[in-house]
Amino acid sequence: MTQADGAPTLSPYISEADIQARILELARQIDADYAHDEDIVLVGVLRGSFIFLADLARRMTVPHHVDFIAVSSYGSGTVSSGVVRLVMDLRTDITDKHVIIVEDIVDTGHTVQYLIRTLAARGPASVRTCALLRKLDRKVVDVPVDYLGFDIPDAWVVGYGLDYADRYRTLPYIGVLEWGAEE
Repeated sequence: MTQADGAPTLSPYISEADIQARILELARQIDADYAHDEDIVLVGVLRGSFIFLADLARRMTVPHHVDFIAVSSYGSGTVSSGVVRLVMDLRTDITDKHVIIVEDIVDTGHTVQYLIRTLAARGPASVRTCALLRKLDRKVVDVPVDYLGFDIPDAWVVGYGLDYADRYRTLPYIGVLEWGAEE
């Protein structure tokens, strides 16, 4: 149902407790996979991943570094253009280090594909991916997601780092925005 001002309605989808439980599982999986490695760099994709990355990094016990990269494929629209551009690069040299790209959501796959290619060219020991959410119905490019929080349907989700027009990003849960016809 649409509100009188045409704003979308927000419905809870994934609770804060479910998100936190899944992040703990992901951290334990990464800890197990990298138990003997000391050069791990978590690369957060700004801006959507910052809350997920912070919680994941705090729950990991293996030594790691955190850096950020920013890319854009949406421009001002709500549908990926498929053309990814680098907005802000890493400050860390990732040569011979294990890199885990941390994304809020994998939609078409274009951004993750671009990041894997770009970072792999810099000579890391390995490149893996971690995403809180993945929309299989929107997949255009087949990209690996080594550590996955949740598969979700094709809906506009917000909260826990994800936004709509720079709003809703700090919700502690993930909700679905819906626009409907006025009654």
